[in-house]
Amino acid sequence: MRTTRRTAVAAGLALALGLGVTAQASAGGPRSVSGKPSDNITRIANFYGAYIDAVIDEDGKLADDLRKHYLTPAFQKELKAWEESNHANGVLQAQNVPLAWKVTDNGTAKYTEAVVTLTWGGSNTTKLIVDMTRDSHKIFHIGTTGVEVG
Repeated sequence: MRTTRRTAVAAGLALALGLGVTAQASAGGPRSVSGKPSDNITRIANFYGAYIDAVIDEDGKLADDLRKHYLTPAFQKELKAWEESNHANGVLQAQNVPLAWKVTDNGTAKYTEAVVTLTWGGSNTTKLIVDMTRDSHKIFHIGTTGVEVG
């Protein structure tokens, strides 16, 4: 019961933080952000927003809880191995934390693929490909290239 409650709290924080930070990232007058839990692009944006906030706030526990909630168990293991090899954060594919991010739908039929653009100091950007299952809404790949489905 406690694990379920923790997951629910982490998911709630992810939604609240992700939407709040996404709203700040847009320019112009009054801003609004919308989304729905059945939309994978919304979920990926919520994950990145909450995850970056957790890393900036140095809350390792929340970042770990977000990974457990949003990533498949197999991908969590794969990411941990990548991080040990590369000495960097696997979700961000970097040692630093970006100043901003943008999530763009990149299509696909059997799963959702998104391009996550991370903006660093000096307006430098990095693009990551993030893939999410359509049924469980879990991220199963983050990388600089898409997944090859055979």
